[in-house]
Amino acid sequence: MKRKKTLFFLLGVMVLASALGAAWHNLQQFARSPLLIEQETIFTLPAGTGREALETSLTEQQVIPPTVLFQWLLRVEPELAKFKAGTYRLMPGMTVREMLALLASGKEAQFSIRFVEGSRLRDWLETLKTAPYLTHSVQDKTPQEIAALLDIKETENPEGWLYPDTYLYTAGTRDSDLLLRAHHRMRNAVDGVWKNREAGLPYASPEELLTMASIVEKETAVKEERPQVASVFVNRLRAGMRLQTDPTVIYGMGEDYHGVITRSALDTATPYNTYVIAGLPPTPIAMPSRAALEAAAHPAKTDYLYFVADGKGGHRFTTNLADHNRAVRAYRSTLKDRDEQ
Repeated sequence: MKRKKTLFFLLGVMVLASALGAAWHNLQQFARSPLLIEQETIFTLPAGTGREALETSLTEQQVIPPTVLFQWLLRVEPELAKFKAGTYRLMPGMTVREMLALLASGKEAQFSIRFVEGSRLRDWLETLKTAPYLTHSVQDKTPQEIAALLDIKETENPEGWLYPDTYLYTAGTRDSDLLLRAHHRMRNAVDGVWKNREAGLPYASPEELLTMASIVEKETAVKEERPQVASVFVNRLRAGMRLQTDPTVIYGMGEDYHGVITRSALDTATPYNTYVIAGLPPTPIAMPSRAALEAAAHPAKTDYLYFVADGKGGHRFTTNLADHNRAVRAYRSTLKDRDEQ
């Protein structure tokens, strides 16, 4: 009898061990199994979410299948249960364990937003408006309110004072924080360029250099031409000539610009119409690149006073009006020939 009890005990132990082994195998197999998603998925874990609520959310969004193994995995590997609130990027092929490790790491998804060189404040606000996962706070603010928010003391117009680049952010970031980061970068860039500028330039302040850079930015997209374009405007300022640059006219027209600058627009006085006013406009007209800032601070040493498009993506620079008029006629002829082809 005693031998039978021992045998039954051993059999029981073996059955239990087998069952535990199978359960452990199934648990590990579940942990190593890929998520159900077939494409990149953004998953948000709200603050205060518990284990059961996490499982419910994951199953409802079809990230994992319904199974009792999920809760057991959190118990067996408690470090995976220390998940943090946030928004995460889940990728196809990621395993359940890798997903839980990501949630426990707090490494939230990074989103990017691109502000293009030469764009204006209103363009930035439109870009912010459509950016995902941002907290919006500046959409209804005036330029003056935005300038105050960014602590810009030189002007009530923040135009030009934001550095164009690609910025990364996490879900819930305030749009004003992105603008503040862009402003700090532009402030540092302007301060550095101003300190190292060429001597004798006709700028009374860093803002005037920034204004010149914004004009250069709008006049050419060819990086190698920017110092030459800057030289034209610097030479004109030194000679007491009006800048006569179309981008300033366009900026002054505001919402009235619809793709064409009329003769009436050229003759209409605005604070930005450099065909009418002398010197630089009162503020920048766009957000300039670092290359445009450098060109404004270190213009080429030339005698150029004019330039016009050459029809090939660049410009032709001249020192006198007669040569300039010939360059204008050549440009118009190139356009005519192109239209007739």
